Amino acid sequence: MKSKPMSESSVFIVQQMNQSDANLAGNVHGGIIMKHIDTTAGIVAARHASSNVVTASIDRLDFHSPVYVGDLLKVNASINYVGSSSMEVGARVEAEDFRTGETRHTASAYLTFVALDGEGKPMKVPPLELNTEEEKRRYKEAEERRKIRLDERKREKEAQG
Repeated sequence: MKSKPMSESSVFIVQQMNQSDANLAGNVHGGIIMKHIDTTAGIVAARHASSNVVTASIDRLDFHSPVYVGDLLKVNASINYVGSSSMEVGARVEAEDFRTGETRHTASAYLTFVALDGEGKPMKVPPLELNTEEEKRRYKEAEERRKIRLDERKREKEAQG
């Protein structure tokens, strides 16, 4: 299976937030932002795997600043790590006031996806081609996060008996 570079599957999506996305105070609901993160990251994973994918987990999601009605929600996502059938995708969210150009970092998250074959079973995905020092750093950090996730899952299973 031929490897693919990180840049081949990266996605940048922009969507203007409107009234139906917000609460009475005019702040966009966190769930709306989460949906855009999941959708954008899912596109990245599907492009890399050239198959359907499902979200397996979302690592910590913190909101750093609000998003308001009228703001442009910008989600930049790219693949960080590839296992045999799973992939970690990093997403960075910014809100831009299109009138002033002011941009605020809104949220960041790491999502794990699993590639599925035609029968809905996990399938192998292409290895990741690492071309720059930045890509190698991101891959190494993703490996560390994966180890933490697997250790946590193991502890949870042990606690359940």
